Amino acid sequence: MQDLIFMRNYKTNETLRKSFFELAANTFEINFENWYQQGYWGEGYIPYSYVDGDQVIANVSVNILELIIHGEKKKAIQIGTVMTHPDYQGKGLSTRLMNIVLEEYENKYDCMYLFANESVLDFYPKFGFKPVEEHLFSMNYTAKESPEPANIQKLDVTSSEDLRLIQKFASERLPVSRHFATHHAHGILMFYCLNVFSNDIYYLENENVIVIYQKEDNHIDLFDVISLNETNMKDILDKIADQDTERVTFHFTPDAADHIVLKSTITNEGLFVRIPGDHLYPVHVKHPITSIA
Repeated sequence: MQDLIFMRNYKTNETLRKSFFELAANTFEINFENWYQQGYWGEGYIPYSYVDGDQVIANVSVNILELIIHGEKKKAIQIGTVMTHPDYQGKGLSTRLMNIVLEEYENKYDCMYLFANESVLDFYPKFGFKPVEEHLFSMNYTAKESPEPANIQKLDVTSSEDLRLIQKFASERLPVSRHFATHHAHGILMFYCLNVFSNDIYYLENENVIVIYQKEDNHIDLFDVISLNETNMKDILDKIADQDTERVTFHFTPDAADHIVLKSTITNEGLFVRIPGDHLYPVHVKHPITSIA
């Protein structure tokens, strides 16, 4: 233990970076390499790690972003990639790293939060985090009798041209909702585009909007609507739905201004929130899935 060295923000150190990627792959089965090589590891993603020799053996990552809450921007810190090599578990390394992060960012945020898996639900309350319920929104959908033809192009993340288009939209986008959304989270979004939803990204040329969704039988799962200009959600749905579509589930918080009738069900995705002072985390919202670190 006495030989462990604390390191932060070492993305330019090839040896440590690759060790970090290896630990993430072994812990979560996620691949950071292509994301890094494409230039999407920005200044807002900062790993805080313990290193043994040239090996990263424990980590807590900070994602600096903003939350849009009722149209107002709030400074936020999202914790992610919390992991420890199996040979070093049970030594309190995650606790030490969490305390370092909390001390460094004290009084520098309006909201700190994270999404925890079931195995560590008892860990984060020790640091002042409280579990928060989310709401998953859905709506019944009736297709238009005479739908206008939609000019939809499926995007390919292995195409440099398509990837440049996605990156432009990700970096310049409007928040997906004025009620509740994230801002300055394009690095996380690009990770999802490369690794999670690479087969589900579509460009609506007439509307100049990128939509991430899956359609199966009569149901659409809508993961994100990435736009540079104001859009109407009903208009977007009319483009991506077909005559068989009966239901749409939103994996973010739609705007009430979109004039769609929503149902909501309580969902527990392991969200934990730490709020300083008298700030409040909004109720009846869903954190956008494409910016969960």
